[in-house]
Amino acid sequence: MLKNDKWIVEQARAGMIEPFEANLIRHNADAPVLSYGCSSYGYDLRLSPQEFLIFRHIPGTVVNPKRFNPANLESVELHEDQDGQYFILPAHSYGLGVALERLRVPSNITVVCLGKSTYARLGIIVNTTPAEASWEGHLTLEFSNSSGADCRIYANEGICQLLFLEGEPCDTTYADRFGKYQNQPERVTLAKV
Repeated sequence: MLKNDKWIVEQARAGMIEPFEANLIRHNADAPVLSYGCSSYGYDLRLSPQEFLIFRHIPGTVVNPKRFNPANLESVELHEDQDGQYFILPAHSYGLGVALERLRVPSNITVVCLGKSTYARLGIIVNTTPAEASWEGHLTLEFSNSSGADCRIYANEGICQLLFLEGEPCDTTYADRFGKYQNQPERVTLAKV
């Protein structure tokens, strides 16, 4: 079952999402923002300003998920102007960021992360990823810029939506099996085996 706003608010008060916004925020200090907070059947996460990395081609190298080389990633500068703080994701590139909010997923819930339509209309694809039962931490978020133009990715504003799916209790949660991505900090967590 897909969980609704009432359930999300109740669970957030018990520590599922921190920091938490009970309403969908569309303006900060009289300026428009990409919405974040609780919606009817989901929660719009914000992108942390802490870190954003993009993949750069290094001649002669192949990215290997079993032996990931951090040299293939380059830090992106955080910019700021009257529209807010932002990173630039170059055309036809792939980037990694991290959620500002920390999650504590209940043991009978799996969370699916989806892109926001405002970014989708610009060619930004948020990779669909799950956070399994009893997962905790700051989600590392993956972005692909499929357009031919550089794009701003705003920090401290809505970047993706979480959907909370309830299932029958499982025998072994992500925490029970000591999942490799458990307790991620508010920094990008690289691929590991």
